Amino acid sequence: MESAGRAQAARDRVPRIDEYGFERPEDFDYAAYEEFFSAYLAILTRRAIKWSRLLKGGGGIQKSMTLKRYIRKGVPLEHRARVWMGVSGAQAQMDQNPGYYRHLLQGERDDSLEEAIRTETALCLSIICPRTLGLLPPSGHYMNRTFPDNVRFRKGSDPCLQRTLYNVLLAYGHHNRGVGYCQGMNFIAGYLILVTRSEEESFWLLDALVGRILPDYYSPSMLGLKTDQEVLGELVRTKLPAVAALMDSHGLLWTLVVSRWFICLFVDVLPVETVLRVWDCLFNEGSKIIFRVALTLIKQHQALILEATSVPDICEKFKEITGGSFVTECHTFMQKIFSAPGSLSRASIARLRERCRARLLAQG
Repeated sequence: MESAGRAQAARDRVPRIDEYGFERPEDFDYAAYEEFFSAYLAILTRRAIKWSRLLKGGGGIQKSMTLKRYIRKGVPLEHRARVWMGVSGAQAQMDQNPGYYRHLLQGERDDSLEEAIRTETALCLSIICPRTLGLLPPSGHYMNRTFPDNVRFRKGSDPCLQRTLYNVLLAYGHHNRGVGYCQGMNFIAGYLILVTRSEEESFWLLDALVGRILPDYYSPSMLGLKTDQEVLGELVRTKLPAVAALMDSHGLLWTLVVSRWFICLFVDVLPVETVLRVWDCLFNEGSKIIFRVALTLIKQHQALILEATSVPDICEKFKEITGGSFVTECHTFMQKIFSAPGSLSRASIARLRERCRARLLAQG
């Protein structure tokens, strides 16, 4: 009874909608979250003071070991857009191309691209977000379902971010015709909009991710994405051989259990603040951060995964490991990703990529 009272008190104190506009799920543990956030708030306060000192003056952001250390410990929301723009090169690109974003939106219409954004995004929801199965909207109304649990993307909200999201995706499709629109990009662009509150900054950050940080992830062949999933498999084989042996014994491809992790960059997989902490490092350090997160999740829950006895069971275990207090407590989780997987040098990742890419190309 006392426990139920504490839970109800926490539910009364913690807002039902978080600071990014997401409604908390029905089974949300308000008491556990309140306990975590009270400690995390003290950390955020200390970090905010340090960041304000680091960024005083309003000049450009220069990469350094100090900045890297600060980013790994978390970027306060009020500084996140500026830091992401600086470390990713997006700010430099935007400064060098004044008016370019608006030009993309005012250019000649591409009916096939517009139709792809309207309809393939809806199809993408059925592939990437099983919880929305059966809720696919009619063409032209998919934006209501990109983030069905976010009040800021709902028709009738003020401001409504549906049109903002559409504009960013349309501009990027015009900018990078080799990619156009690809599944998963709506979720990524949506998170960028929630952080930056700026169409143009979101566009340039999307360009940094798709064009430079994650090359060929979203191209028609998705060769970069497939390669990195294979690289993860090789890393697991080296660092967590028992898990690799389980996958091999069932003939299970890594793409079946981690594709959502890679395609959506953990959006709708991990809690919002944890995703943003991961992206802090992704924009600064590149795609090896994805491997660190994936390996940490697998290593932390290795015993649970090894209990699986069938392919559906393995897939279910990989869904389970992205929930719970381990991933909600984002500060501890981020400390873990830089210790649990051990060394992941750029050179070793590059060699693995080269080998995996050659294997995929040989398979046709």
